[in-house]
Amino acid sequence: MPAVKRTAVAVASAALLLPVCVAVPVAHADGKGPESDDKPKPPASMSAVGGDRLGKPGTQVNLAPGVPVLPKELSGRSWIVADAESGEVLASHNAHWRLAPASTLKMLFADTVLPRLPKDQVYKVQPKDLEGMGEGSSSVGVKENLSYKVHDLWLGVFLKSGNDAVHVLTAMNGGLTKTVGDMNAHARELQAVDTQVVSPDGYDAPNQVSSAYDLTLIARSGMQKKDFREYAATVRAQFPGEALPGGKRDSFEIQSTNRLLTGENGVTPYPGVAGVKNGNTTHAGATFTGVAQRGERVLLVTVMNPESDESQAVYKETARLFDWGFAASGKVKPVGELVAPRSVDTSSGKNAPPAAKKSAAPVKLAAAEEGSSGAGIALAIAGGALVFLAGAVFLVNRRWPVPALTRRLPRR
Repeated sequence: MPAVKRTAVAVASAALLLPVCVAVPVAHADGKGPESDDKPKPPASMSAVGGDRLGKPGTQVNLAPGVPVLPKELSGRSWIVADAESGEVLASHNAHWRLAPASTLKMLFADTVLPRLPKDQVYKVQPKDLEGMGEGSSSVGVKENLSYKVHDLWLGVFLKSGNDAVHVLTAMNGGLTKTVGDMNAHARELQAVDTQVVSPDGYDAPNQVSSAYDLTLIARSGMQKKDFREYAATVRAQFPGEALPGGKRDSFEIQSTNRLLTGENGVTPYPGVAGVKNGNTTHAGATFTGVAQRGERVLLVTVMNPESDESQAVYKETARLFDWGFAASGKVKPVGELVAPRSVDTSSGKNAPPAAKKSAAPVKLAAAEEGSSGAGIALAIAGGALVFLAGAVFLVNRRWPVPALTRRLPRR
């Protein structure tokens, strides 16, 4: 299946005459931007974590000769394009607008809880574990009084966005109150100050908010973890079903709901994509954070609540921003940065490892069990899909953590 490359390479002559440090308007597919009179408006002043420009409403991008123009078909209330390794924010739109995150909040849940539970641990689900799920919640099919490995539950979280799997893992982590507290504390550690957790699964709840900037910070932190990367890049896997006679267990196939990874519902798989998480609720609309690699460049893109009528707009707008980001990398002056965690001493270099060198070949990680990693799943998929998954496999196996999380690059 050929990929549709929509890289913007033309520079409008009028744009070249503008100052290079201004917020510029972005056209919208329906002719209405999120700041029109009948639409919610971002606050006039927002958090300035990562740079003053990121706290300003509107589109932030530095115009200069040779920098490709942003795509016209962007309608997200908030979005951001960042280099995953350097932390440079290449462009943004209302980056710190606090909005409902939907299931993209599961990235924070995973980044917080995943390291605490051994993946081979087996747990028997209690009826109370599945209580309190919101009406219409996404589900992977966890059943009470059956036992599951932690590994299988995480597959249910990443692939099917299963709120049932989240609730069981929450119980294993000590319950709702503790897990919410853990997630909020981890958000503060990451300097994701726009984020407030009420429900670990991201289901709509009063005062539960995040931002495109925070979701990108969270995804960047999660991608430091081998298991997180592998779950995020998994296309399909087998999930335990009902108990069978003789002590055996039935199973059924689950597939990722990340359309840029699978290519479903009219969305073309994006070359080099390797996760990370999508979401959709009544209040939040569609949300998505993705990571993709082209050559040695790794980008993170987050889009929140597209307002166009385009089918699968959150994925298509993400793909356009990936195309722009890869075309603009090395040409555009950043408008901000993804900050390091609070516990990292960025002033003296203490805690900082020697600067990592780019390696011609990725570092090989220990082989994961079949059906769990992007690599294992890719081998089970025939045809053109392998072309798209190859990038995901490389990204899963490349050298992490990125050095920019433990040292701040000099400002330009």
